[in-house]
Order: sequence, then C-alpha cells, then structure tokens
Amino acid sequence: MGLDSISRRLHRWSTGRAAVAATAVFVVFAALVLPRITDGGDSAVPTPDIMLTYSAAALYHIAGVLGETGRNEYIWARFTFDVVWPVLYTAFLALTIGWLTDYAFAPASLWQKANLLPLAAALFDFLENVSTSLVMARYPQETAVIAELAGLFTLVKWIMVAICGVALAFTAVQAVRHKTKTSLIREGS
Repeated sequence: MGLDSISRRLHRWSTGRAAVAATAVFVVFAALVLPRITDGGDSAVPTPDIMLTYSAAALYHIAGVLGETGRNEYIWARFTFDVVWPVLYTAFLALTIGWLTDYAFAPASLWQKANLLPLAAALFDFLENVSTSLVMARYPQETAVIAELAGLFTLVKWIMVAICGVALAFTAVQAVRHKTKTSLIREGS
C-alpha cells in the first residue's frame, strides 16, 4: 500500500465526528493519564523520550542511574503506555488534519497529504521506544549502533511532532479563511 493510498484512506476516515472524537480522547488522556505516567518516575532522572536529543553516553548514564528495577519499569512503560500514547496522538493529528485539509485546500493540493505527517512522528516514536528499550534491556552490555540511533530517532520524532503542530495550526487557519470567504461569497449573491 503506497502513501497515496494511505492518505486517501485516512481522508475517508477523517470526518468531523471522527476528528472530534479523536480530539476528545486525546485531551482526556493527556489531562488524566499523561500526568500520572510522567509524575510516576524519579524526576531527577529524565527519560530519553522527553529529551530533545541525547548521546549514546547519556543514554547509558540514564540506564545506569535507573538501576535494574528502573530499567525494567522503563521497558514496561515503553510497551504499554508508550504504545497507546503515539496511537492516540497520531489518530488525533491525522484525522483532524485530514478533516481540515478537506475544507482548506483543493483536492489535488499537496497539502491533502499532510495527514501522513503524524504517521512519521509515530514511526520515529516507536523506533525510539524499541531502541531505548533494547539499550536498557542489554545494559551494561553496549549496543553501540542502536544507542546512537536512539538519540536520532528521538530528535526526528520531536521535529515531526512540531511539524504536525504547525500543519494542524496552518490547516485550521486555512479552513477558517476558506469557510469565511465562502460565507461572504454566498451572502453577496
């Protein structure tokens, strides 16, 4: 299945009702669950997934400071909570961007494919989770290439999340502008 096909399928799912539902689930999860998960850890030890970037040495340092119990909890969180969270923010972003681009841009516009951006963010989030978990699981043995890639995956994840935020804001503004312009044209008729 190609990217065009995936984008079209996302557009079929991107109704106003779906976007509102995904937004509601995202907001409730972010307000009620996310604070409990992020407050549950030792605040003196930042987890790699909330950092913008880090080196392999920093990742190994975190693994050492966490200790065996902390590393096991970290791995568990990556394959429970941190599977659900990317799915929720991806659904919110992809469905909302897809819905808004239908109002904001012509069907042939490249902006119609902006609904694919959240998939890239989720992909790098999952790559980050797998790589950091592998480093934690193998510690103190080194997994040099994976440890180096983990920081890159995290950085690209955050860049993609930022791009998604910009795309969401831009499409929302464009949708409002298009709706306002259409309303004014109808009133003038």
